[in-house]
Amino acid sequence: MPRTFKCIPELVESPSKELAAALGLPWKGAGMPRLVIGRREWISLPELGVFPLNAKTDSGARSSSIHAENVILSPDEKSVRFTTRNHYSEVISCEAAVVRTASVRSSSGVAKKRIFIRTTAVLPGGFSWSIMVSLANRSEMRCPMLLGRRALSGYFLIDPQGAHLLGPRRELENSSTTESAARPGLEPR
Repeated sequence: MPRTFKCIPELVESPSKELAAALGLPWKGAGMPRLVIGRREWISLPELGVFPLNAKTDSGARSSSIHAENVILSPDEKSVRFTTRNHYSEVISCEAAVVRTASVRSSSGVAKKRIFIRTTAVLPGGFSWSIMVSLANRSEMRCPMLLGRRALSGYFLIDPQGAHLLGPRRELENSSTTESAARPGLEPR
């Protein structure tokens, strides 16, 4: 006969570091408050002039990606030019420095070489942080941008039932042209 145990939550008064030590768990430093975000969020990329975008949050994906067409790598492979589309299907020309190129395995299991760039992402409410995104053809996807766990780690918790929890699209449209580019963001650890 299987044994059943009853678990009752207990209020703990000790600091996280001491609790981790008592439980034999590794300690990674002071915890930072996390923003709760939905399965999709509005996002802008002011350094690229792209806003607003509907981004899918995906903790199962390691890296982030953005829809890119007409990708042209410079002869020295240090910069890249591409076009993308915002929420209103307006074509936007972008140029960025290449951070790296790497093989990325898609959800279908196919690995392809992708170009990665670094840019600043801004959410409604003004939260901004630096992310690395790969350039990919996401024309068949519902969301032109995917935020993977590397971009989400340390900042967010995902509510899979919610969408656009941080604010409406118009909040990005009003602030993206001037205010958000000037706001200081949090630097990743």
